[in-house]
Amino acid sequence: MIDIKFLRENPDAVRENIKKKFQDTKLPLVDQVIELDARNRQVMQEAQALRSERNTLSKQIGALMGQSKKDPSKLNEAQVLKDKVSAQAQRLSALEKEEAKLAEEIHKIMMIIPQMIDSSVPIGPDDSHNVEVQRFGEPKVPNFDIPYHTQIMESFDGIDMDAAGRVSGNGFYYLLGDIARLHEAVLAYGRDFMINKGFTYCIPPFMIHGNVVEGVMSFADMESMMYKIEGEDLYLIGTSEHSMIGRFIDQIVPEAKLPLTLTSYSPCFRKEKGAHGIEERGIYRIHQFEKQEMIVVCKPDESMAWYEKLWRYSVELFRNFDIPVRELECCSGDLADLKVKSCDIEAWSPRQKKYFEVCSCSNLGDAQARRLKIRFKGEDGKTYLAHTLNNTCVAPPRMLIALLENNLQTDGSVLIPKVLQPYMGGKEVLVPGK
Repeated sequence: MIDIKFLRENPDAVRENIKKKFQDTKLPLVDQVIELDARNRQVMQEAQALRSERNTLSKQIGALMGQSKKDPSKLNEAQVLKDKVSAQAQRLSALEKEEAKLAEEIHKIMMIIPQMIDSSVPIGPDDSHNVEVQRFGEPKVPNFDIPYHTQIMESFDGIDMDAAGRVSGNGFYYLLGDIARLHEAVLAYGRDFMINKGFTYCIPPFMIHGNVVEGVMSFADMESMMYKIEGEDLYLIGTSEHSMIGRFIDQIVPEAKLPLTLTSYSPCFRKEKGAHGIEERGIYRIHQFEKQEMIVVCKPDESMAWYEKLWRYSVELFRNFDIPVRELECCSGDLADLKVKSCDIEAWSPRQKKYFEVCSCSNLGDAQARRLKIRFKGEDGKTYLAHTLNNTCVAPPRMLIALLENNLQTDGSVLIPKVLQPYMGGKEVLVPGK
C-alpha cells in the first residue's frame, strides 16, 4: 500500500509501476483515487472551516447570554447565532458522512494499487521471466534412478497418504518413524541456526483476525490461500509471518529497539487452489505443513541490507545439508502486490534434474507497516513507518524432498548430514526396511 501523498504528487510514476507489473486494468484506479482524494480534501477543508466557525459562534453566544442579564435584547442576537449554528450542524453532519464514505472508497482503491517495486527488479509478466542470479554447490545426477520422494519415504515406512486421505482428504499426510523424526530434526536445526544468528525464537498464534490478514497480504492472495473459521473473525495462518508481523499492529517501537529480528515456528494452512502436475503431488504442495520463518522489522535505510542477509541465511542453511541451491530473482509480474523486491531460493532435485523452490525472501518496504500502522519514533521525536521483511528459514516437506534425493545412496539408504545427526540421536544413515 503506497502513500496517498506520493500518488498525488507522482501519478505518472505509479502508472508506470502498474505497467511494469503488467496490471494495466488497474491504471484507471490512479485517476479515480486522485479525483476522490481531491473531493475528500475539499470536504475536509469545508468541515474544518465549519468547526472553527462553530467554536467562534459558541463563544459569541456565551458572551451574549452573559450580557442578556443586563440587556434582554442580547437574547435575540444570541438566538440568531444559535439558529446559524444549528443550520451549520446539519451541513457539518452531511460533510462528515461524505468524508467517511470518500475515505472508505479511497482506502479500498489504495489497497488494490500495487506497492512501488525496487528499480533493480527484472521486468517480466510471470515467473517464466525470473532471473537466475547465482548458484551455490555443484548439482549432481547419480548413475542410478531416484524414486519419487514418497516412494523413498515408503521404503522407510515413513509416510501414509492413503490413511490421511481417508481422514482428511487430498493434500494431507502422516509422517512416521525416522522420516517424522528427520522432519522434526530439520525444524529444530533451523530454529537453532536462526537463534545463533541473533534472532529471537517465537511461537505465535496460529489464528488471526481479518484486519491482520488484510494488513499483511493482498485481497487476491487472501482469497486463494486463507482458510476462514466459520462464524468467527479468525483465519488459519498460511505462514507465521502473518501473525508475527501482526504482533506489532498499531505499535510505535522505540528506534533503539530496531531492528527486531524474530524466527518463528508454526503449522501453516493453505487452500492451494488449482490443479498441479505430478511433481507437485506427494508432500510438495499440501494444505498443512510446518515451517520455521524469519522476519525483520527495521528502519527504512536498513531494509535492503537485511534483504541480502536473509536470503543468504537460507543458502547457508541448505549448504549445511549438502544441498546445492540457486538464487532466483523474481520479476515484476511475479511479485505479490505488497512486495518491493523478492527472490526464491531453489534446491537441486537430482531426480527431476532441475531446481525447485524451497524458500522465498521478500522486502515489503512500508506496505505492511502502513496497513497495520507499525511505526517507530526517531531521535527527532517524529514517528516513521518501519519496513518489514520475511524469509522462509526451512519448510520440511520440501526440504525433505531435497534432502532425501540429494543424500540417497545406491542401496536405498540415506545419509544424514552431520549438522542433523545430533537431532537424530547420533544416527549417520537411514537404512530402508523395504
